[in-house]
Amino acid sequence: MLPRVILGRTGLRVSCLGYGSMGIRGPKTWGVRTVNDEHAEKILNAILDMGINFIDTSPDYGLSETRIGRFLSSRRDEYYLATKCGCVYTQHKDHLEIDHQWRKEVIERNLHESLQRLQTDHIDLLQFHGGDAETLEREGLLSQLQDFRSQGLIHHIGVSSKIPNLAGLIDLNFFDTFQIPYSCLSPEHGDLITRAGESGAGIIIRGGIAHGGPDAEIQRPVLNDLWHEAKLDELIPKGMTRAELILRYTLSHPYCHTTIVGTCDPQHLAENVTASRLGQLPEPIYREISARTQRESE
Repeated sequence: MLPRVILGRTGLRVSCLGYGSMGIRGPKTWGVRTVNDEHAEKILNAILDMGINFIDTSPDYGLSETRIGRFLSSRRDEYYLATKCGCVYTQHKDHLEIDHQWRKEVIERNLHESLQRLQTDHIDLLQFHGGDAETLEREGLLSQLQDFRSQGLIHHIGVSSKIPNLAGLIDLNFFDTFQIPYSCLSPEHGDLITRAGESGAGIIIRGGIAHGGPDAEIQRPVLNDLWHEAKLDELIPKGMTRAELILRYTLSHPYCHTTIVGTCDPQHLAENVTASRLGQLPEPIYREISARTQRESE
């Protein structure tokens, strides 16, 4: 089994590797990689079979919620389900238009439609999909989610955020969890992750494998440049891949409770699970990667 960690004050015992379900969003959304229903069903069942018990989705991820409900609702007691709110989306003929709005009617519609699509009577973790502290308070959305929780419709409340809004959201001392981007190639949120974790909140890392790094199918020059400038190839132990180094670096952050990695490739899924079972990097390698990437990103 994958190692499991308590997700902060939620008390949920989650696998250190979670699943980000954007990749099963389906056609006519965005990007070049899409999967059909048969492929989505196989990958979703495979993640549970391999010991992953935390799934993250969103109403604005195309068919993601619908597919999770259709293919995994019979296994609902095997996983924790996290989705998001504040999502306004319109499916056009050839693309999905997405916006985020902070109004009560949007939040309520998101929740009830998600429950229906996911074929469940509760959401384990409902997260604001962005937003800033002042707006969420002013619009009464924090108390709205508390009401949902008292009704049993949701069990925990979180937010998916980043700089510049993240610090203010942490200061509210309200959220059970924070979903934050981080990897050795995008280290700028490292201190805020520590700050959020020290408050007792659960930490969910997104982008924790940096899309696969320099070996990714879709290349990202900014990430590749930092990799090469920091000369990270010099630090890879024999037999370890670049992707494994990146993922295990993320898992080495003291406040990473789970990192959600999205893939529809069974081989990549198996490799991610194997790397996660190996756990944190040796401390000297972790420290040296941190020093090099911090220096190059300044």
